[in-house]
Parts: sequence; C-alpha cells; structure tokens
Amino acid sequence: MNRRQFLQTGSAAASGMLLLNSRVAFGYEANSAVRHALLGCGNRGSSVAESFARNTSARIVALGDIFPDNLAAGHDRFNKILASLNQPAIDDKMLFKGPHAFERLANSKDVDLIQISTPPYFHVQHLEAAVAGGKHVYCEKPVGIDIAQAKHALEVAKRVKPNQSVDVGFQCRMAPPIAALQQKVKAGALGKIATISGNYNAPMSTEKKRDGEGPDEYRLRNWLWDRVLSGDILVEQNIHIIDLANWMVGAHPVKATATGGRNVLTHWGDIWDNYQVDYTYPGDIHFSFASTQFGSDGVFDAGLKLFGASGSATCPYAGPIGITGANKWSWQESENTAAGSGQFAANGAFNDNLKYADREKERNFIDSIVSGPAHNQIADGVETALSCMLGRMAGYQKREVSWDDMLAQKEDWPLGFNVNQFGS
Repeated sequence: MNRRQFLQTGSAAASGMLLLNSRVAFGYEANSAVRHALLGCGNRGSSVAESFARNTSARIVALGDIFPDNLAAGHDRFNKILASLNQPAIDDKMLFKGPHAFERLANSKDVDLIQISTPPYFHVQHLEAAVAGGKHVYCEKPVGIDIAQAKHALEVAKRVKPNQSVDVGFQCRMAPPIAALQQKVKAGALGKIATISGNYNAPMSTEKKRDGEGPDEYRLRNWLWDRVLSGDILVEQNIHIIDLANWMVGAHPVKATATGGRNVLTHWGDIWDNYQVDYTYPGDIHFSFASTQFGSDGVFDAGLKLFGASGSATCPYAGPIGITGANKWSWQESENTAAGSGQFAANGAFNDNLKYADREKERNFIDSIVSGPAHNQIADGVETALSCMLGRMAGYQKREVSWDDMLAQKEDWPLGFNVNQFGS
C-alpha cells in the first residue's frame, strides 16, 4: 500500500483524513479563513503555524510570546510567509507580549483559533483560558506535566462547547503509513498481541542564552532542560511513541516499573538523559520502552515494534513500515528506506514516515472547525500524558507504580518563580 491507495480507501476515512463536504457550519462559511493566533513563537510553534498557513485555509492574524525578542522575530518571519502567500501582514495591534498574552488572545474578538506552543508547564493554564474565551484550540502535547495539572485539564474538557474544536498535537497518528498500519493492527492482522518494544533516541537540545538574563529567564528559555517546565523527556518528547503504543493497543497501561537517570548530561538542568520503562497493559501485554537524549552528533532513531500470535509489525519514524507473518503487508514508499536513517528535527518537521503528519493533522483539525463535527481531544491527550507520568513516577520512586496508585498521589509541581516579572 502507498499513500495514494490509502487516501482512496476506507482506512483514510476511519483515520479522519478525508476532506469533509463543504457546508455552512459552526458559524463559518465553507472555505472561509479561520483566524489563527500563535501563542509561543519558538521553533516548534513557528513551524506548526507555518504549516497551518501553507496547508490549510487558516490565516495567521496574531502572535503572542512572553519575550519581546521572540515576538519580534516571529512577526518578521510570519510577515515574510504571509507575503509569499499574498496575504496581509500581521497588524501591530495583534502582537501580544508578556506573561498575560494568553489572556489577551483568549479575549480577542479578532481570533478564532489559538495554537498553544508554550512550555508544557503552561499548557493547561493557557488551554483553560482559550476554552473559556470560546476559541478553537490546537494544544501541543503534553496536556499537563503533573497529576494535578492532568486532573485540572479533565475539568477543562467538560467546559468545551459542542461547536468548539480542541486538538492535541499527536500528529504521528495522522502520518499516512502509521495510520494505515494501525488500521491493520486494529483489524487483527497480528492476532493476539503479546509484547511491544519501542525507543526514542535523540540528541541533546541546544542551549539558549542571552546577555544580562537572570536565572528565571534562563530557565524559561531552556525549558527543555527543566523537569518542571517540560515534564522531563519521557513526558515532553518520548510521549509520541507511548501515544502510538496506547493507540495500537486501544488502552492505557495499568502499571509500570522503570529505571534511568542523568548519567551523561553535564549541562544545567535536572532532566534525565535516559529511561528504561516496562509498561503492563490489559491482557498482560508488556511494552518495553527505552529512551536517550544526549550527544550532539545528530543520531536519531525512534519507533515501535509489535509482536503477536500471527505476525509482527514494525513502525519506525524512518525505515520500512509493515507486517510480517500470516497477514504480510507493507507501506510501499518506505520499503527501500533504511531503518534508523532519519534526521532529528528540533522543530518537529520530519522528512521521513512523518513527512505528511503535520499537514494531515492540521487539515483534519481545520475541517472540524469549518465543516464539523467538532473535536474534543483533551481527555485522550490527558490519558497519554498520564501514561508517561506513570513511567516517570516509577523511575523516580524506584518501584512498581499502578495506574490507580499514580492517580492517588498528590503530585503538584510548583514553578518556583513569578512570571509577572517579565511584564504586565
């Protein structure tokens, strides 16, 4: 199977990838531009917003960021992008800076959609404001960095209106080869699944430093190295592979054991640089997951393997995707690629099996706004975030932790400084 065949089959419809028929719905005229605001003008946020601008009917009309230099850089970048699309530049009055930019965007009558691409610690707070403001929301993962935030997000989910669409950034599910494989697995191509293995091995992120900055600003700019701001690598980055495991199995893990630590990294911060987690799913399915994040050589490898009674499935970011055994199948466009041949993309714009993932995710989301039905993916996003927190908790506490045990713990991480020091 290749991408063209997949898009022409019922599997595409089941994955939510076919364009919906145009009609007037939810107050939008068919094919009208959705007014899009980017909150968080960093590397990943800007990449996603540019993809929205180039691949959907959404139009970037507003930007928000806590730091003036980030906001100015974003303004310059998107004005050039908009000019290339023959669209008007972003009006200066639609630039919102400081720690309360999210509230101003949520209250703006000139914005329909808010893309939340701020450090993970702030996701739930910003999501709550955007939902309360009646906006459609595209929220990057994770939906919460601790148990308290995850539970709060579930309360926010209950307030989403029927005509409000909220997506969580698990774009890997929308990559055509991965979506096609999931449909095969769901249909029973592997028989009873016994065990799963997965990995996410990525290079260290780069330091961001400015002259004259204080320690709190340094923390914010290097939030990937800070476990409170990021949730640690298992929750912030490895979450994509754990989400795919949940999706393939159709459930979340019931317990976990884990090891790991900070064995190589020497730079500032308190994130771990490696994890080894053994998850147990319903039906005694075991998922062995390993992660590393260090080095600067650009070596990158991520993926998932599933082993069942009737065959096995391979699902890497880069390399052949397919099924061996009784129900042999392959994604033709990946057959001649080498496993582990992918290049890490700090902005999340991978050029391998995930090449079309962002585009399809964004088109599907905009269709949900323009044509319906509306999405509410908060609970699903929380479930995956909690799955990652389960492994993290098992590692930190050096013991087996069950799902119920995790939820009973009062994990509530304080930020440790006041963001109002960065403006009003």
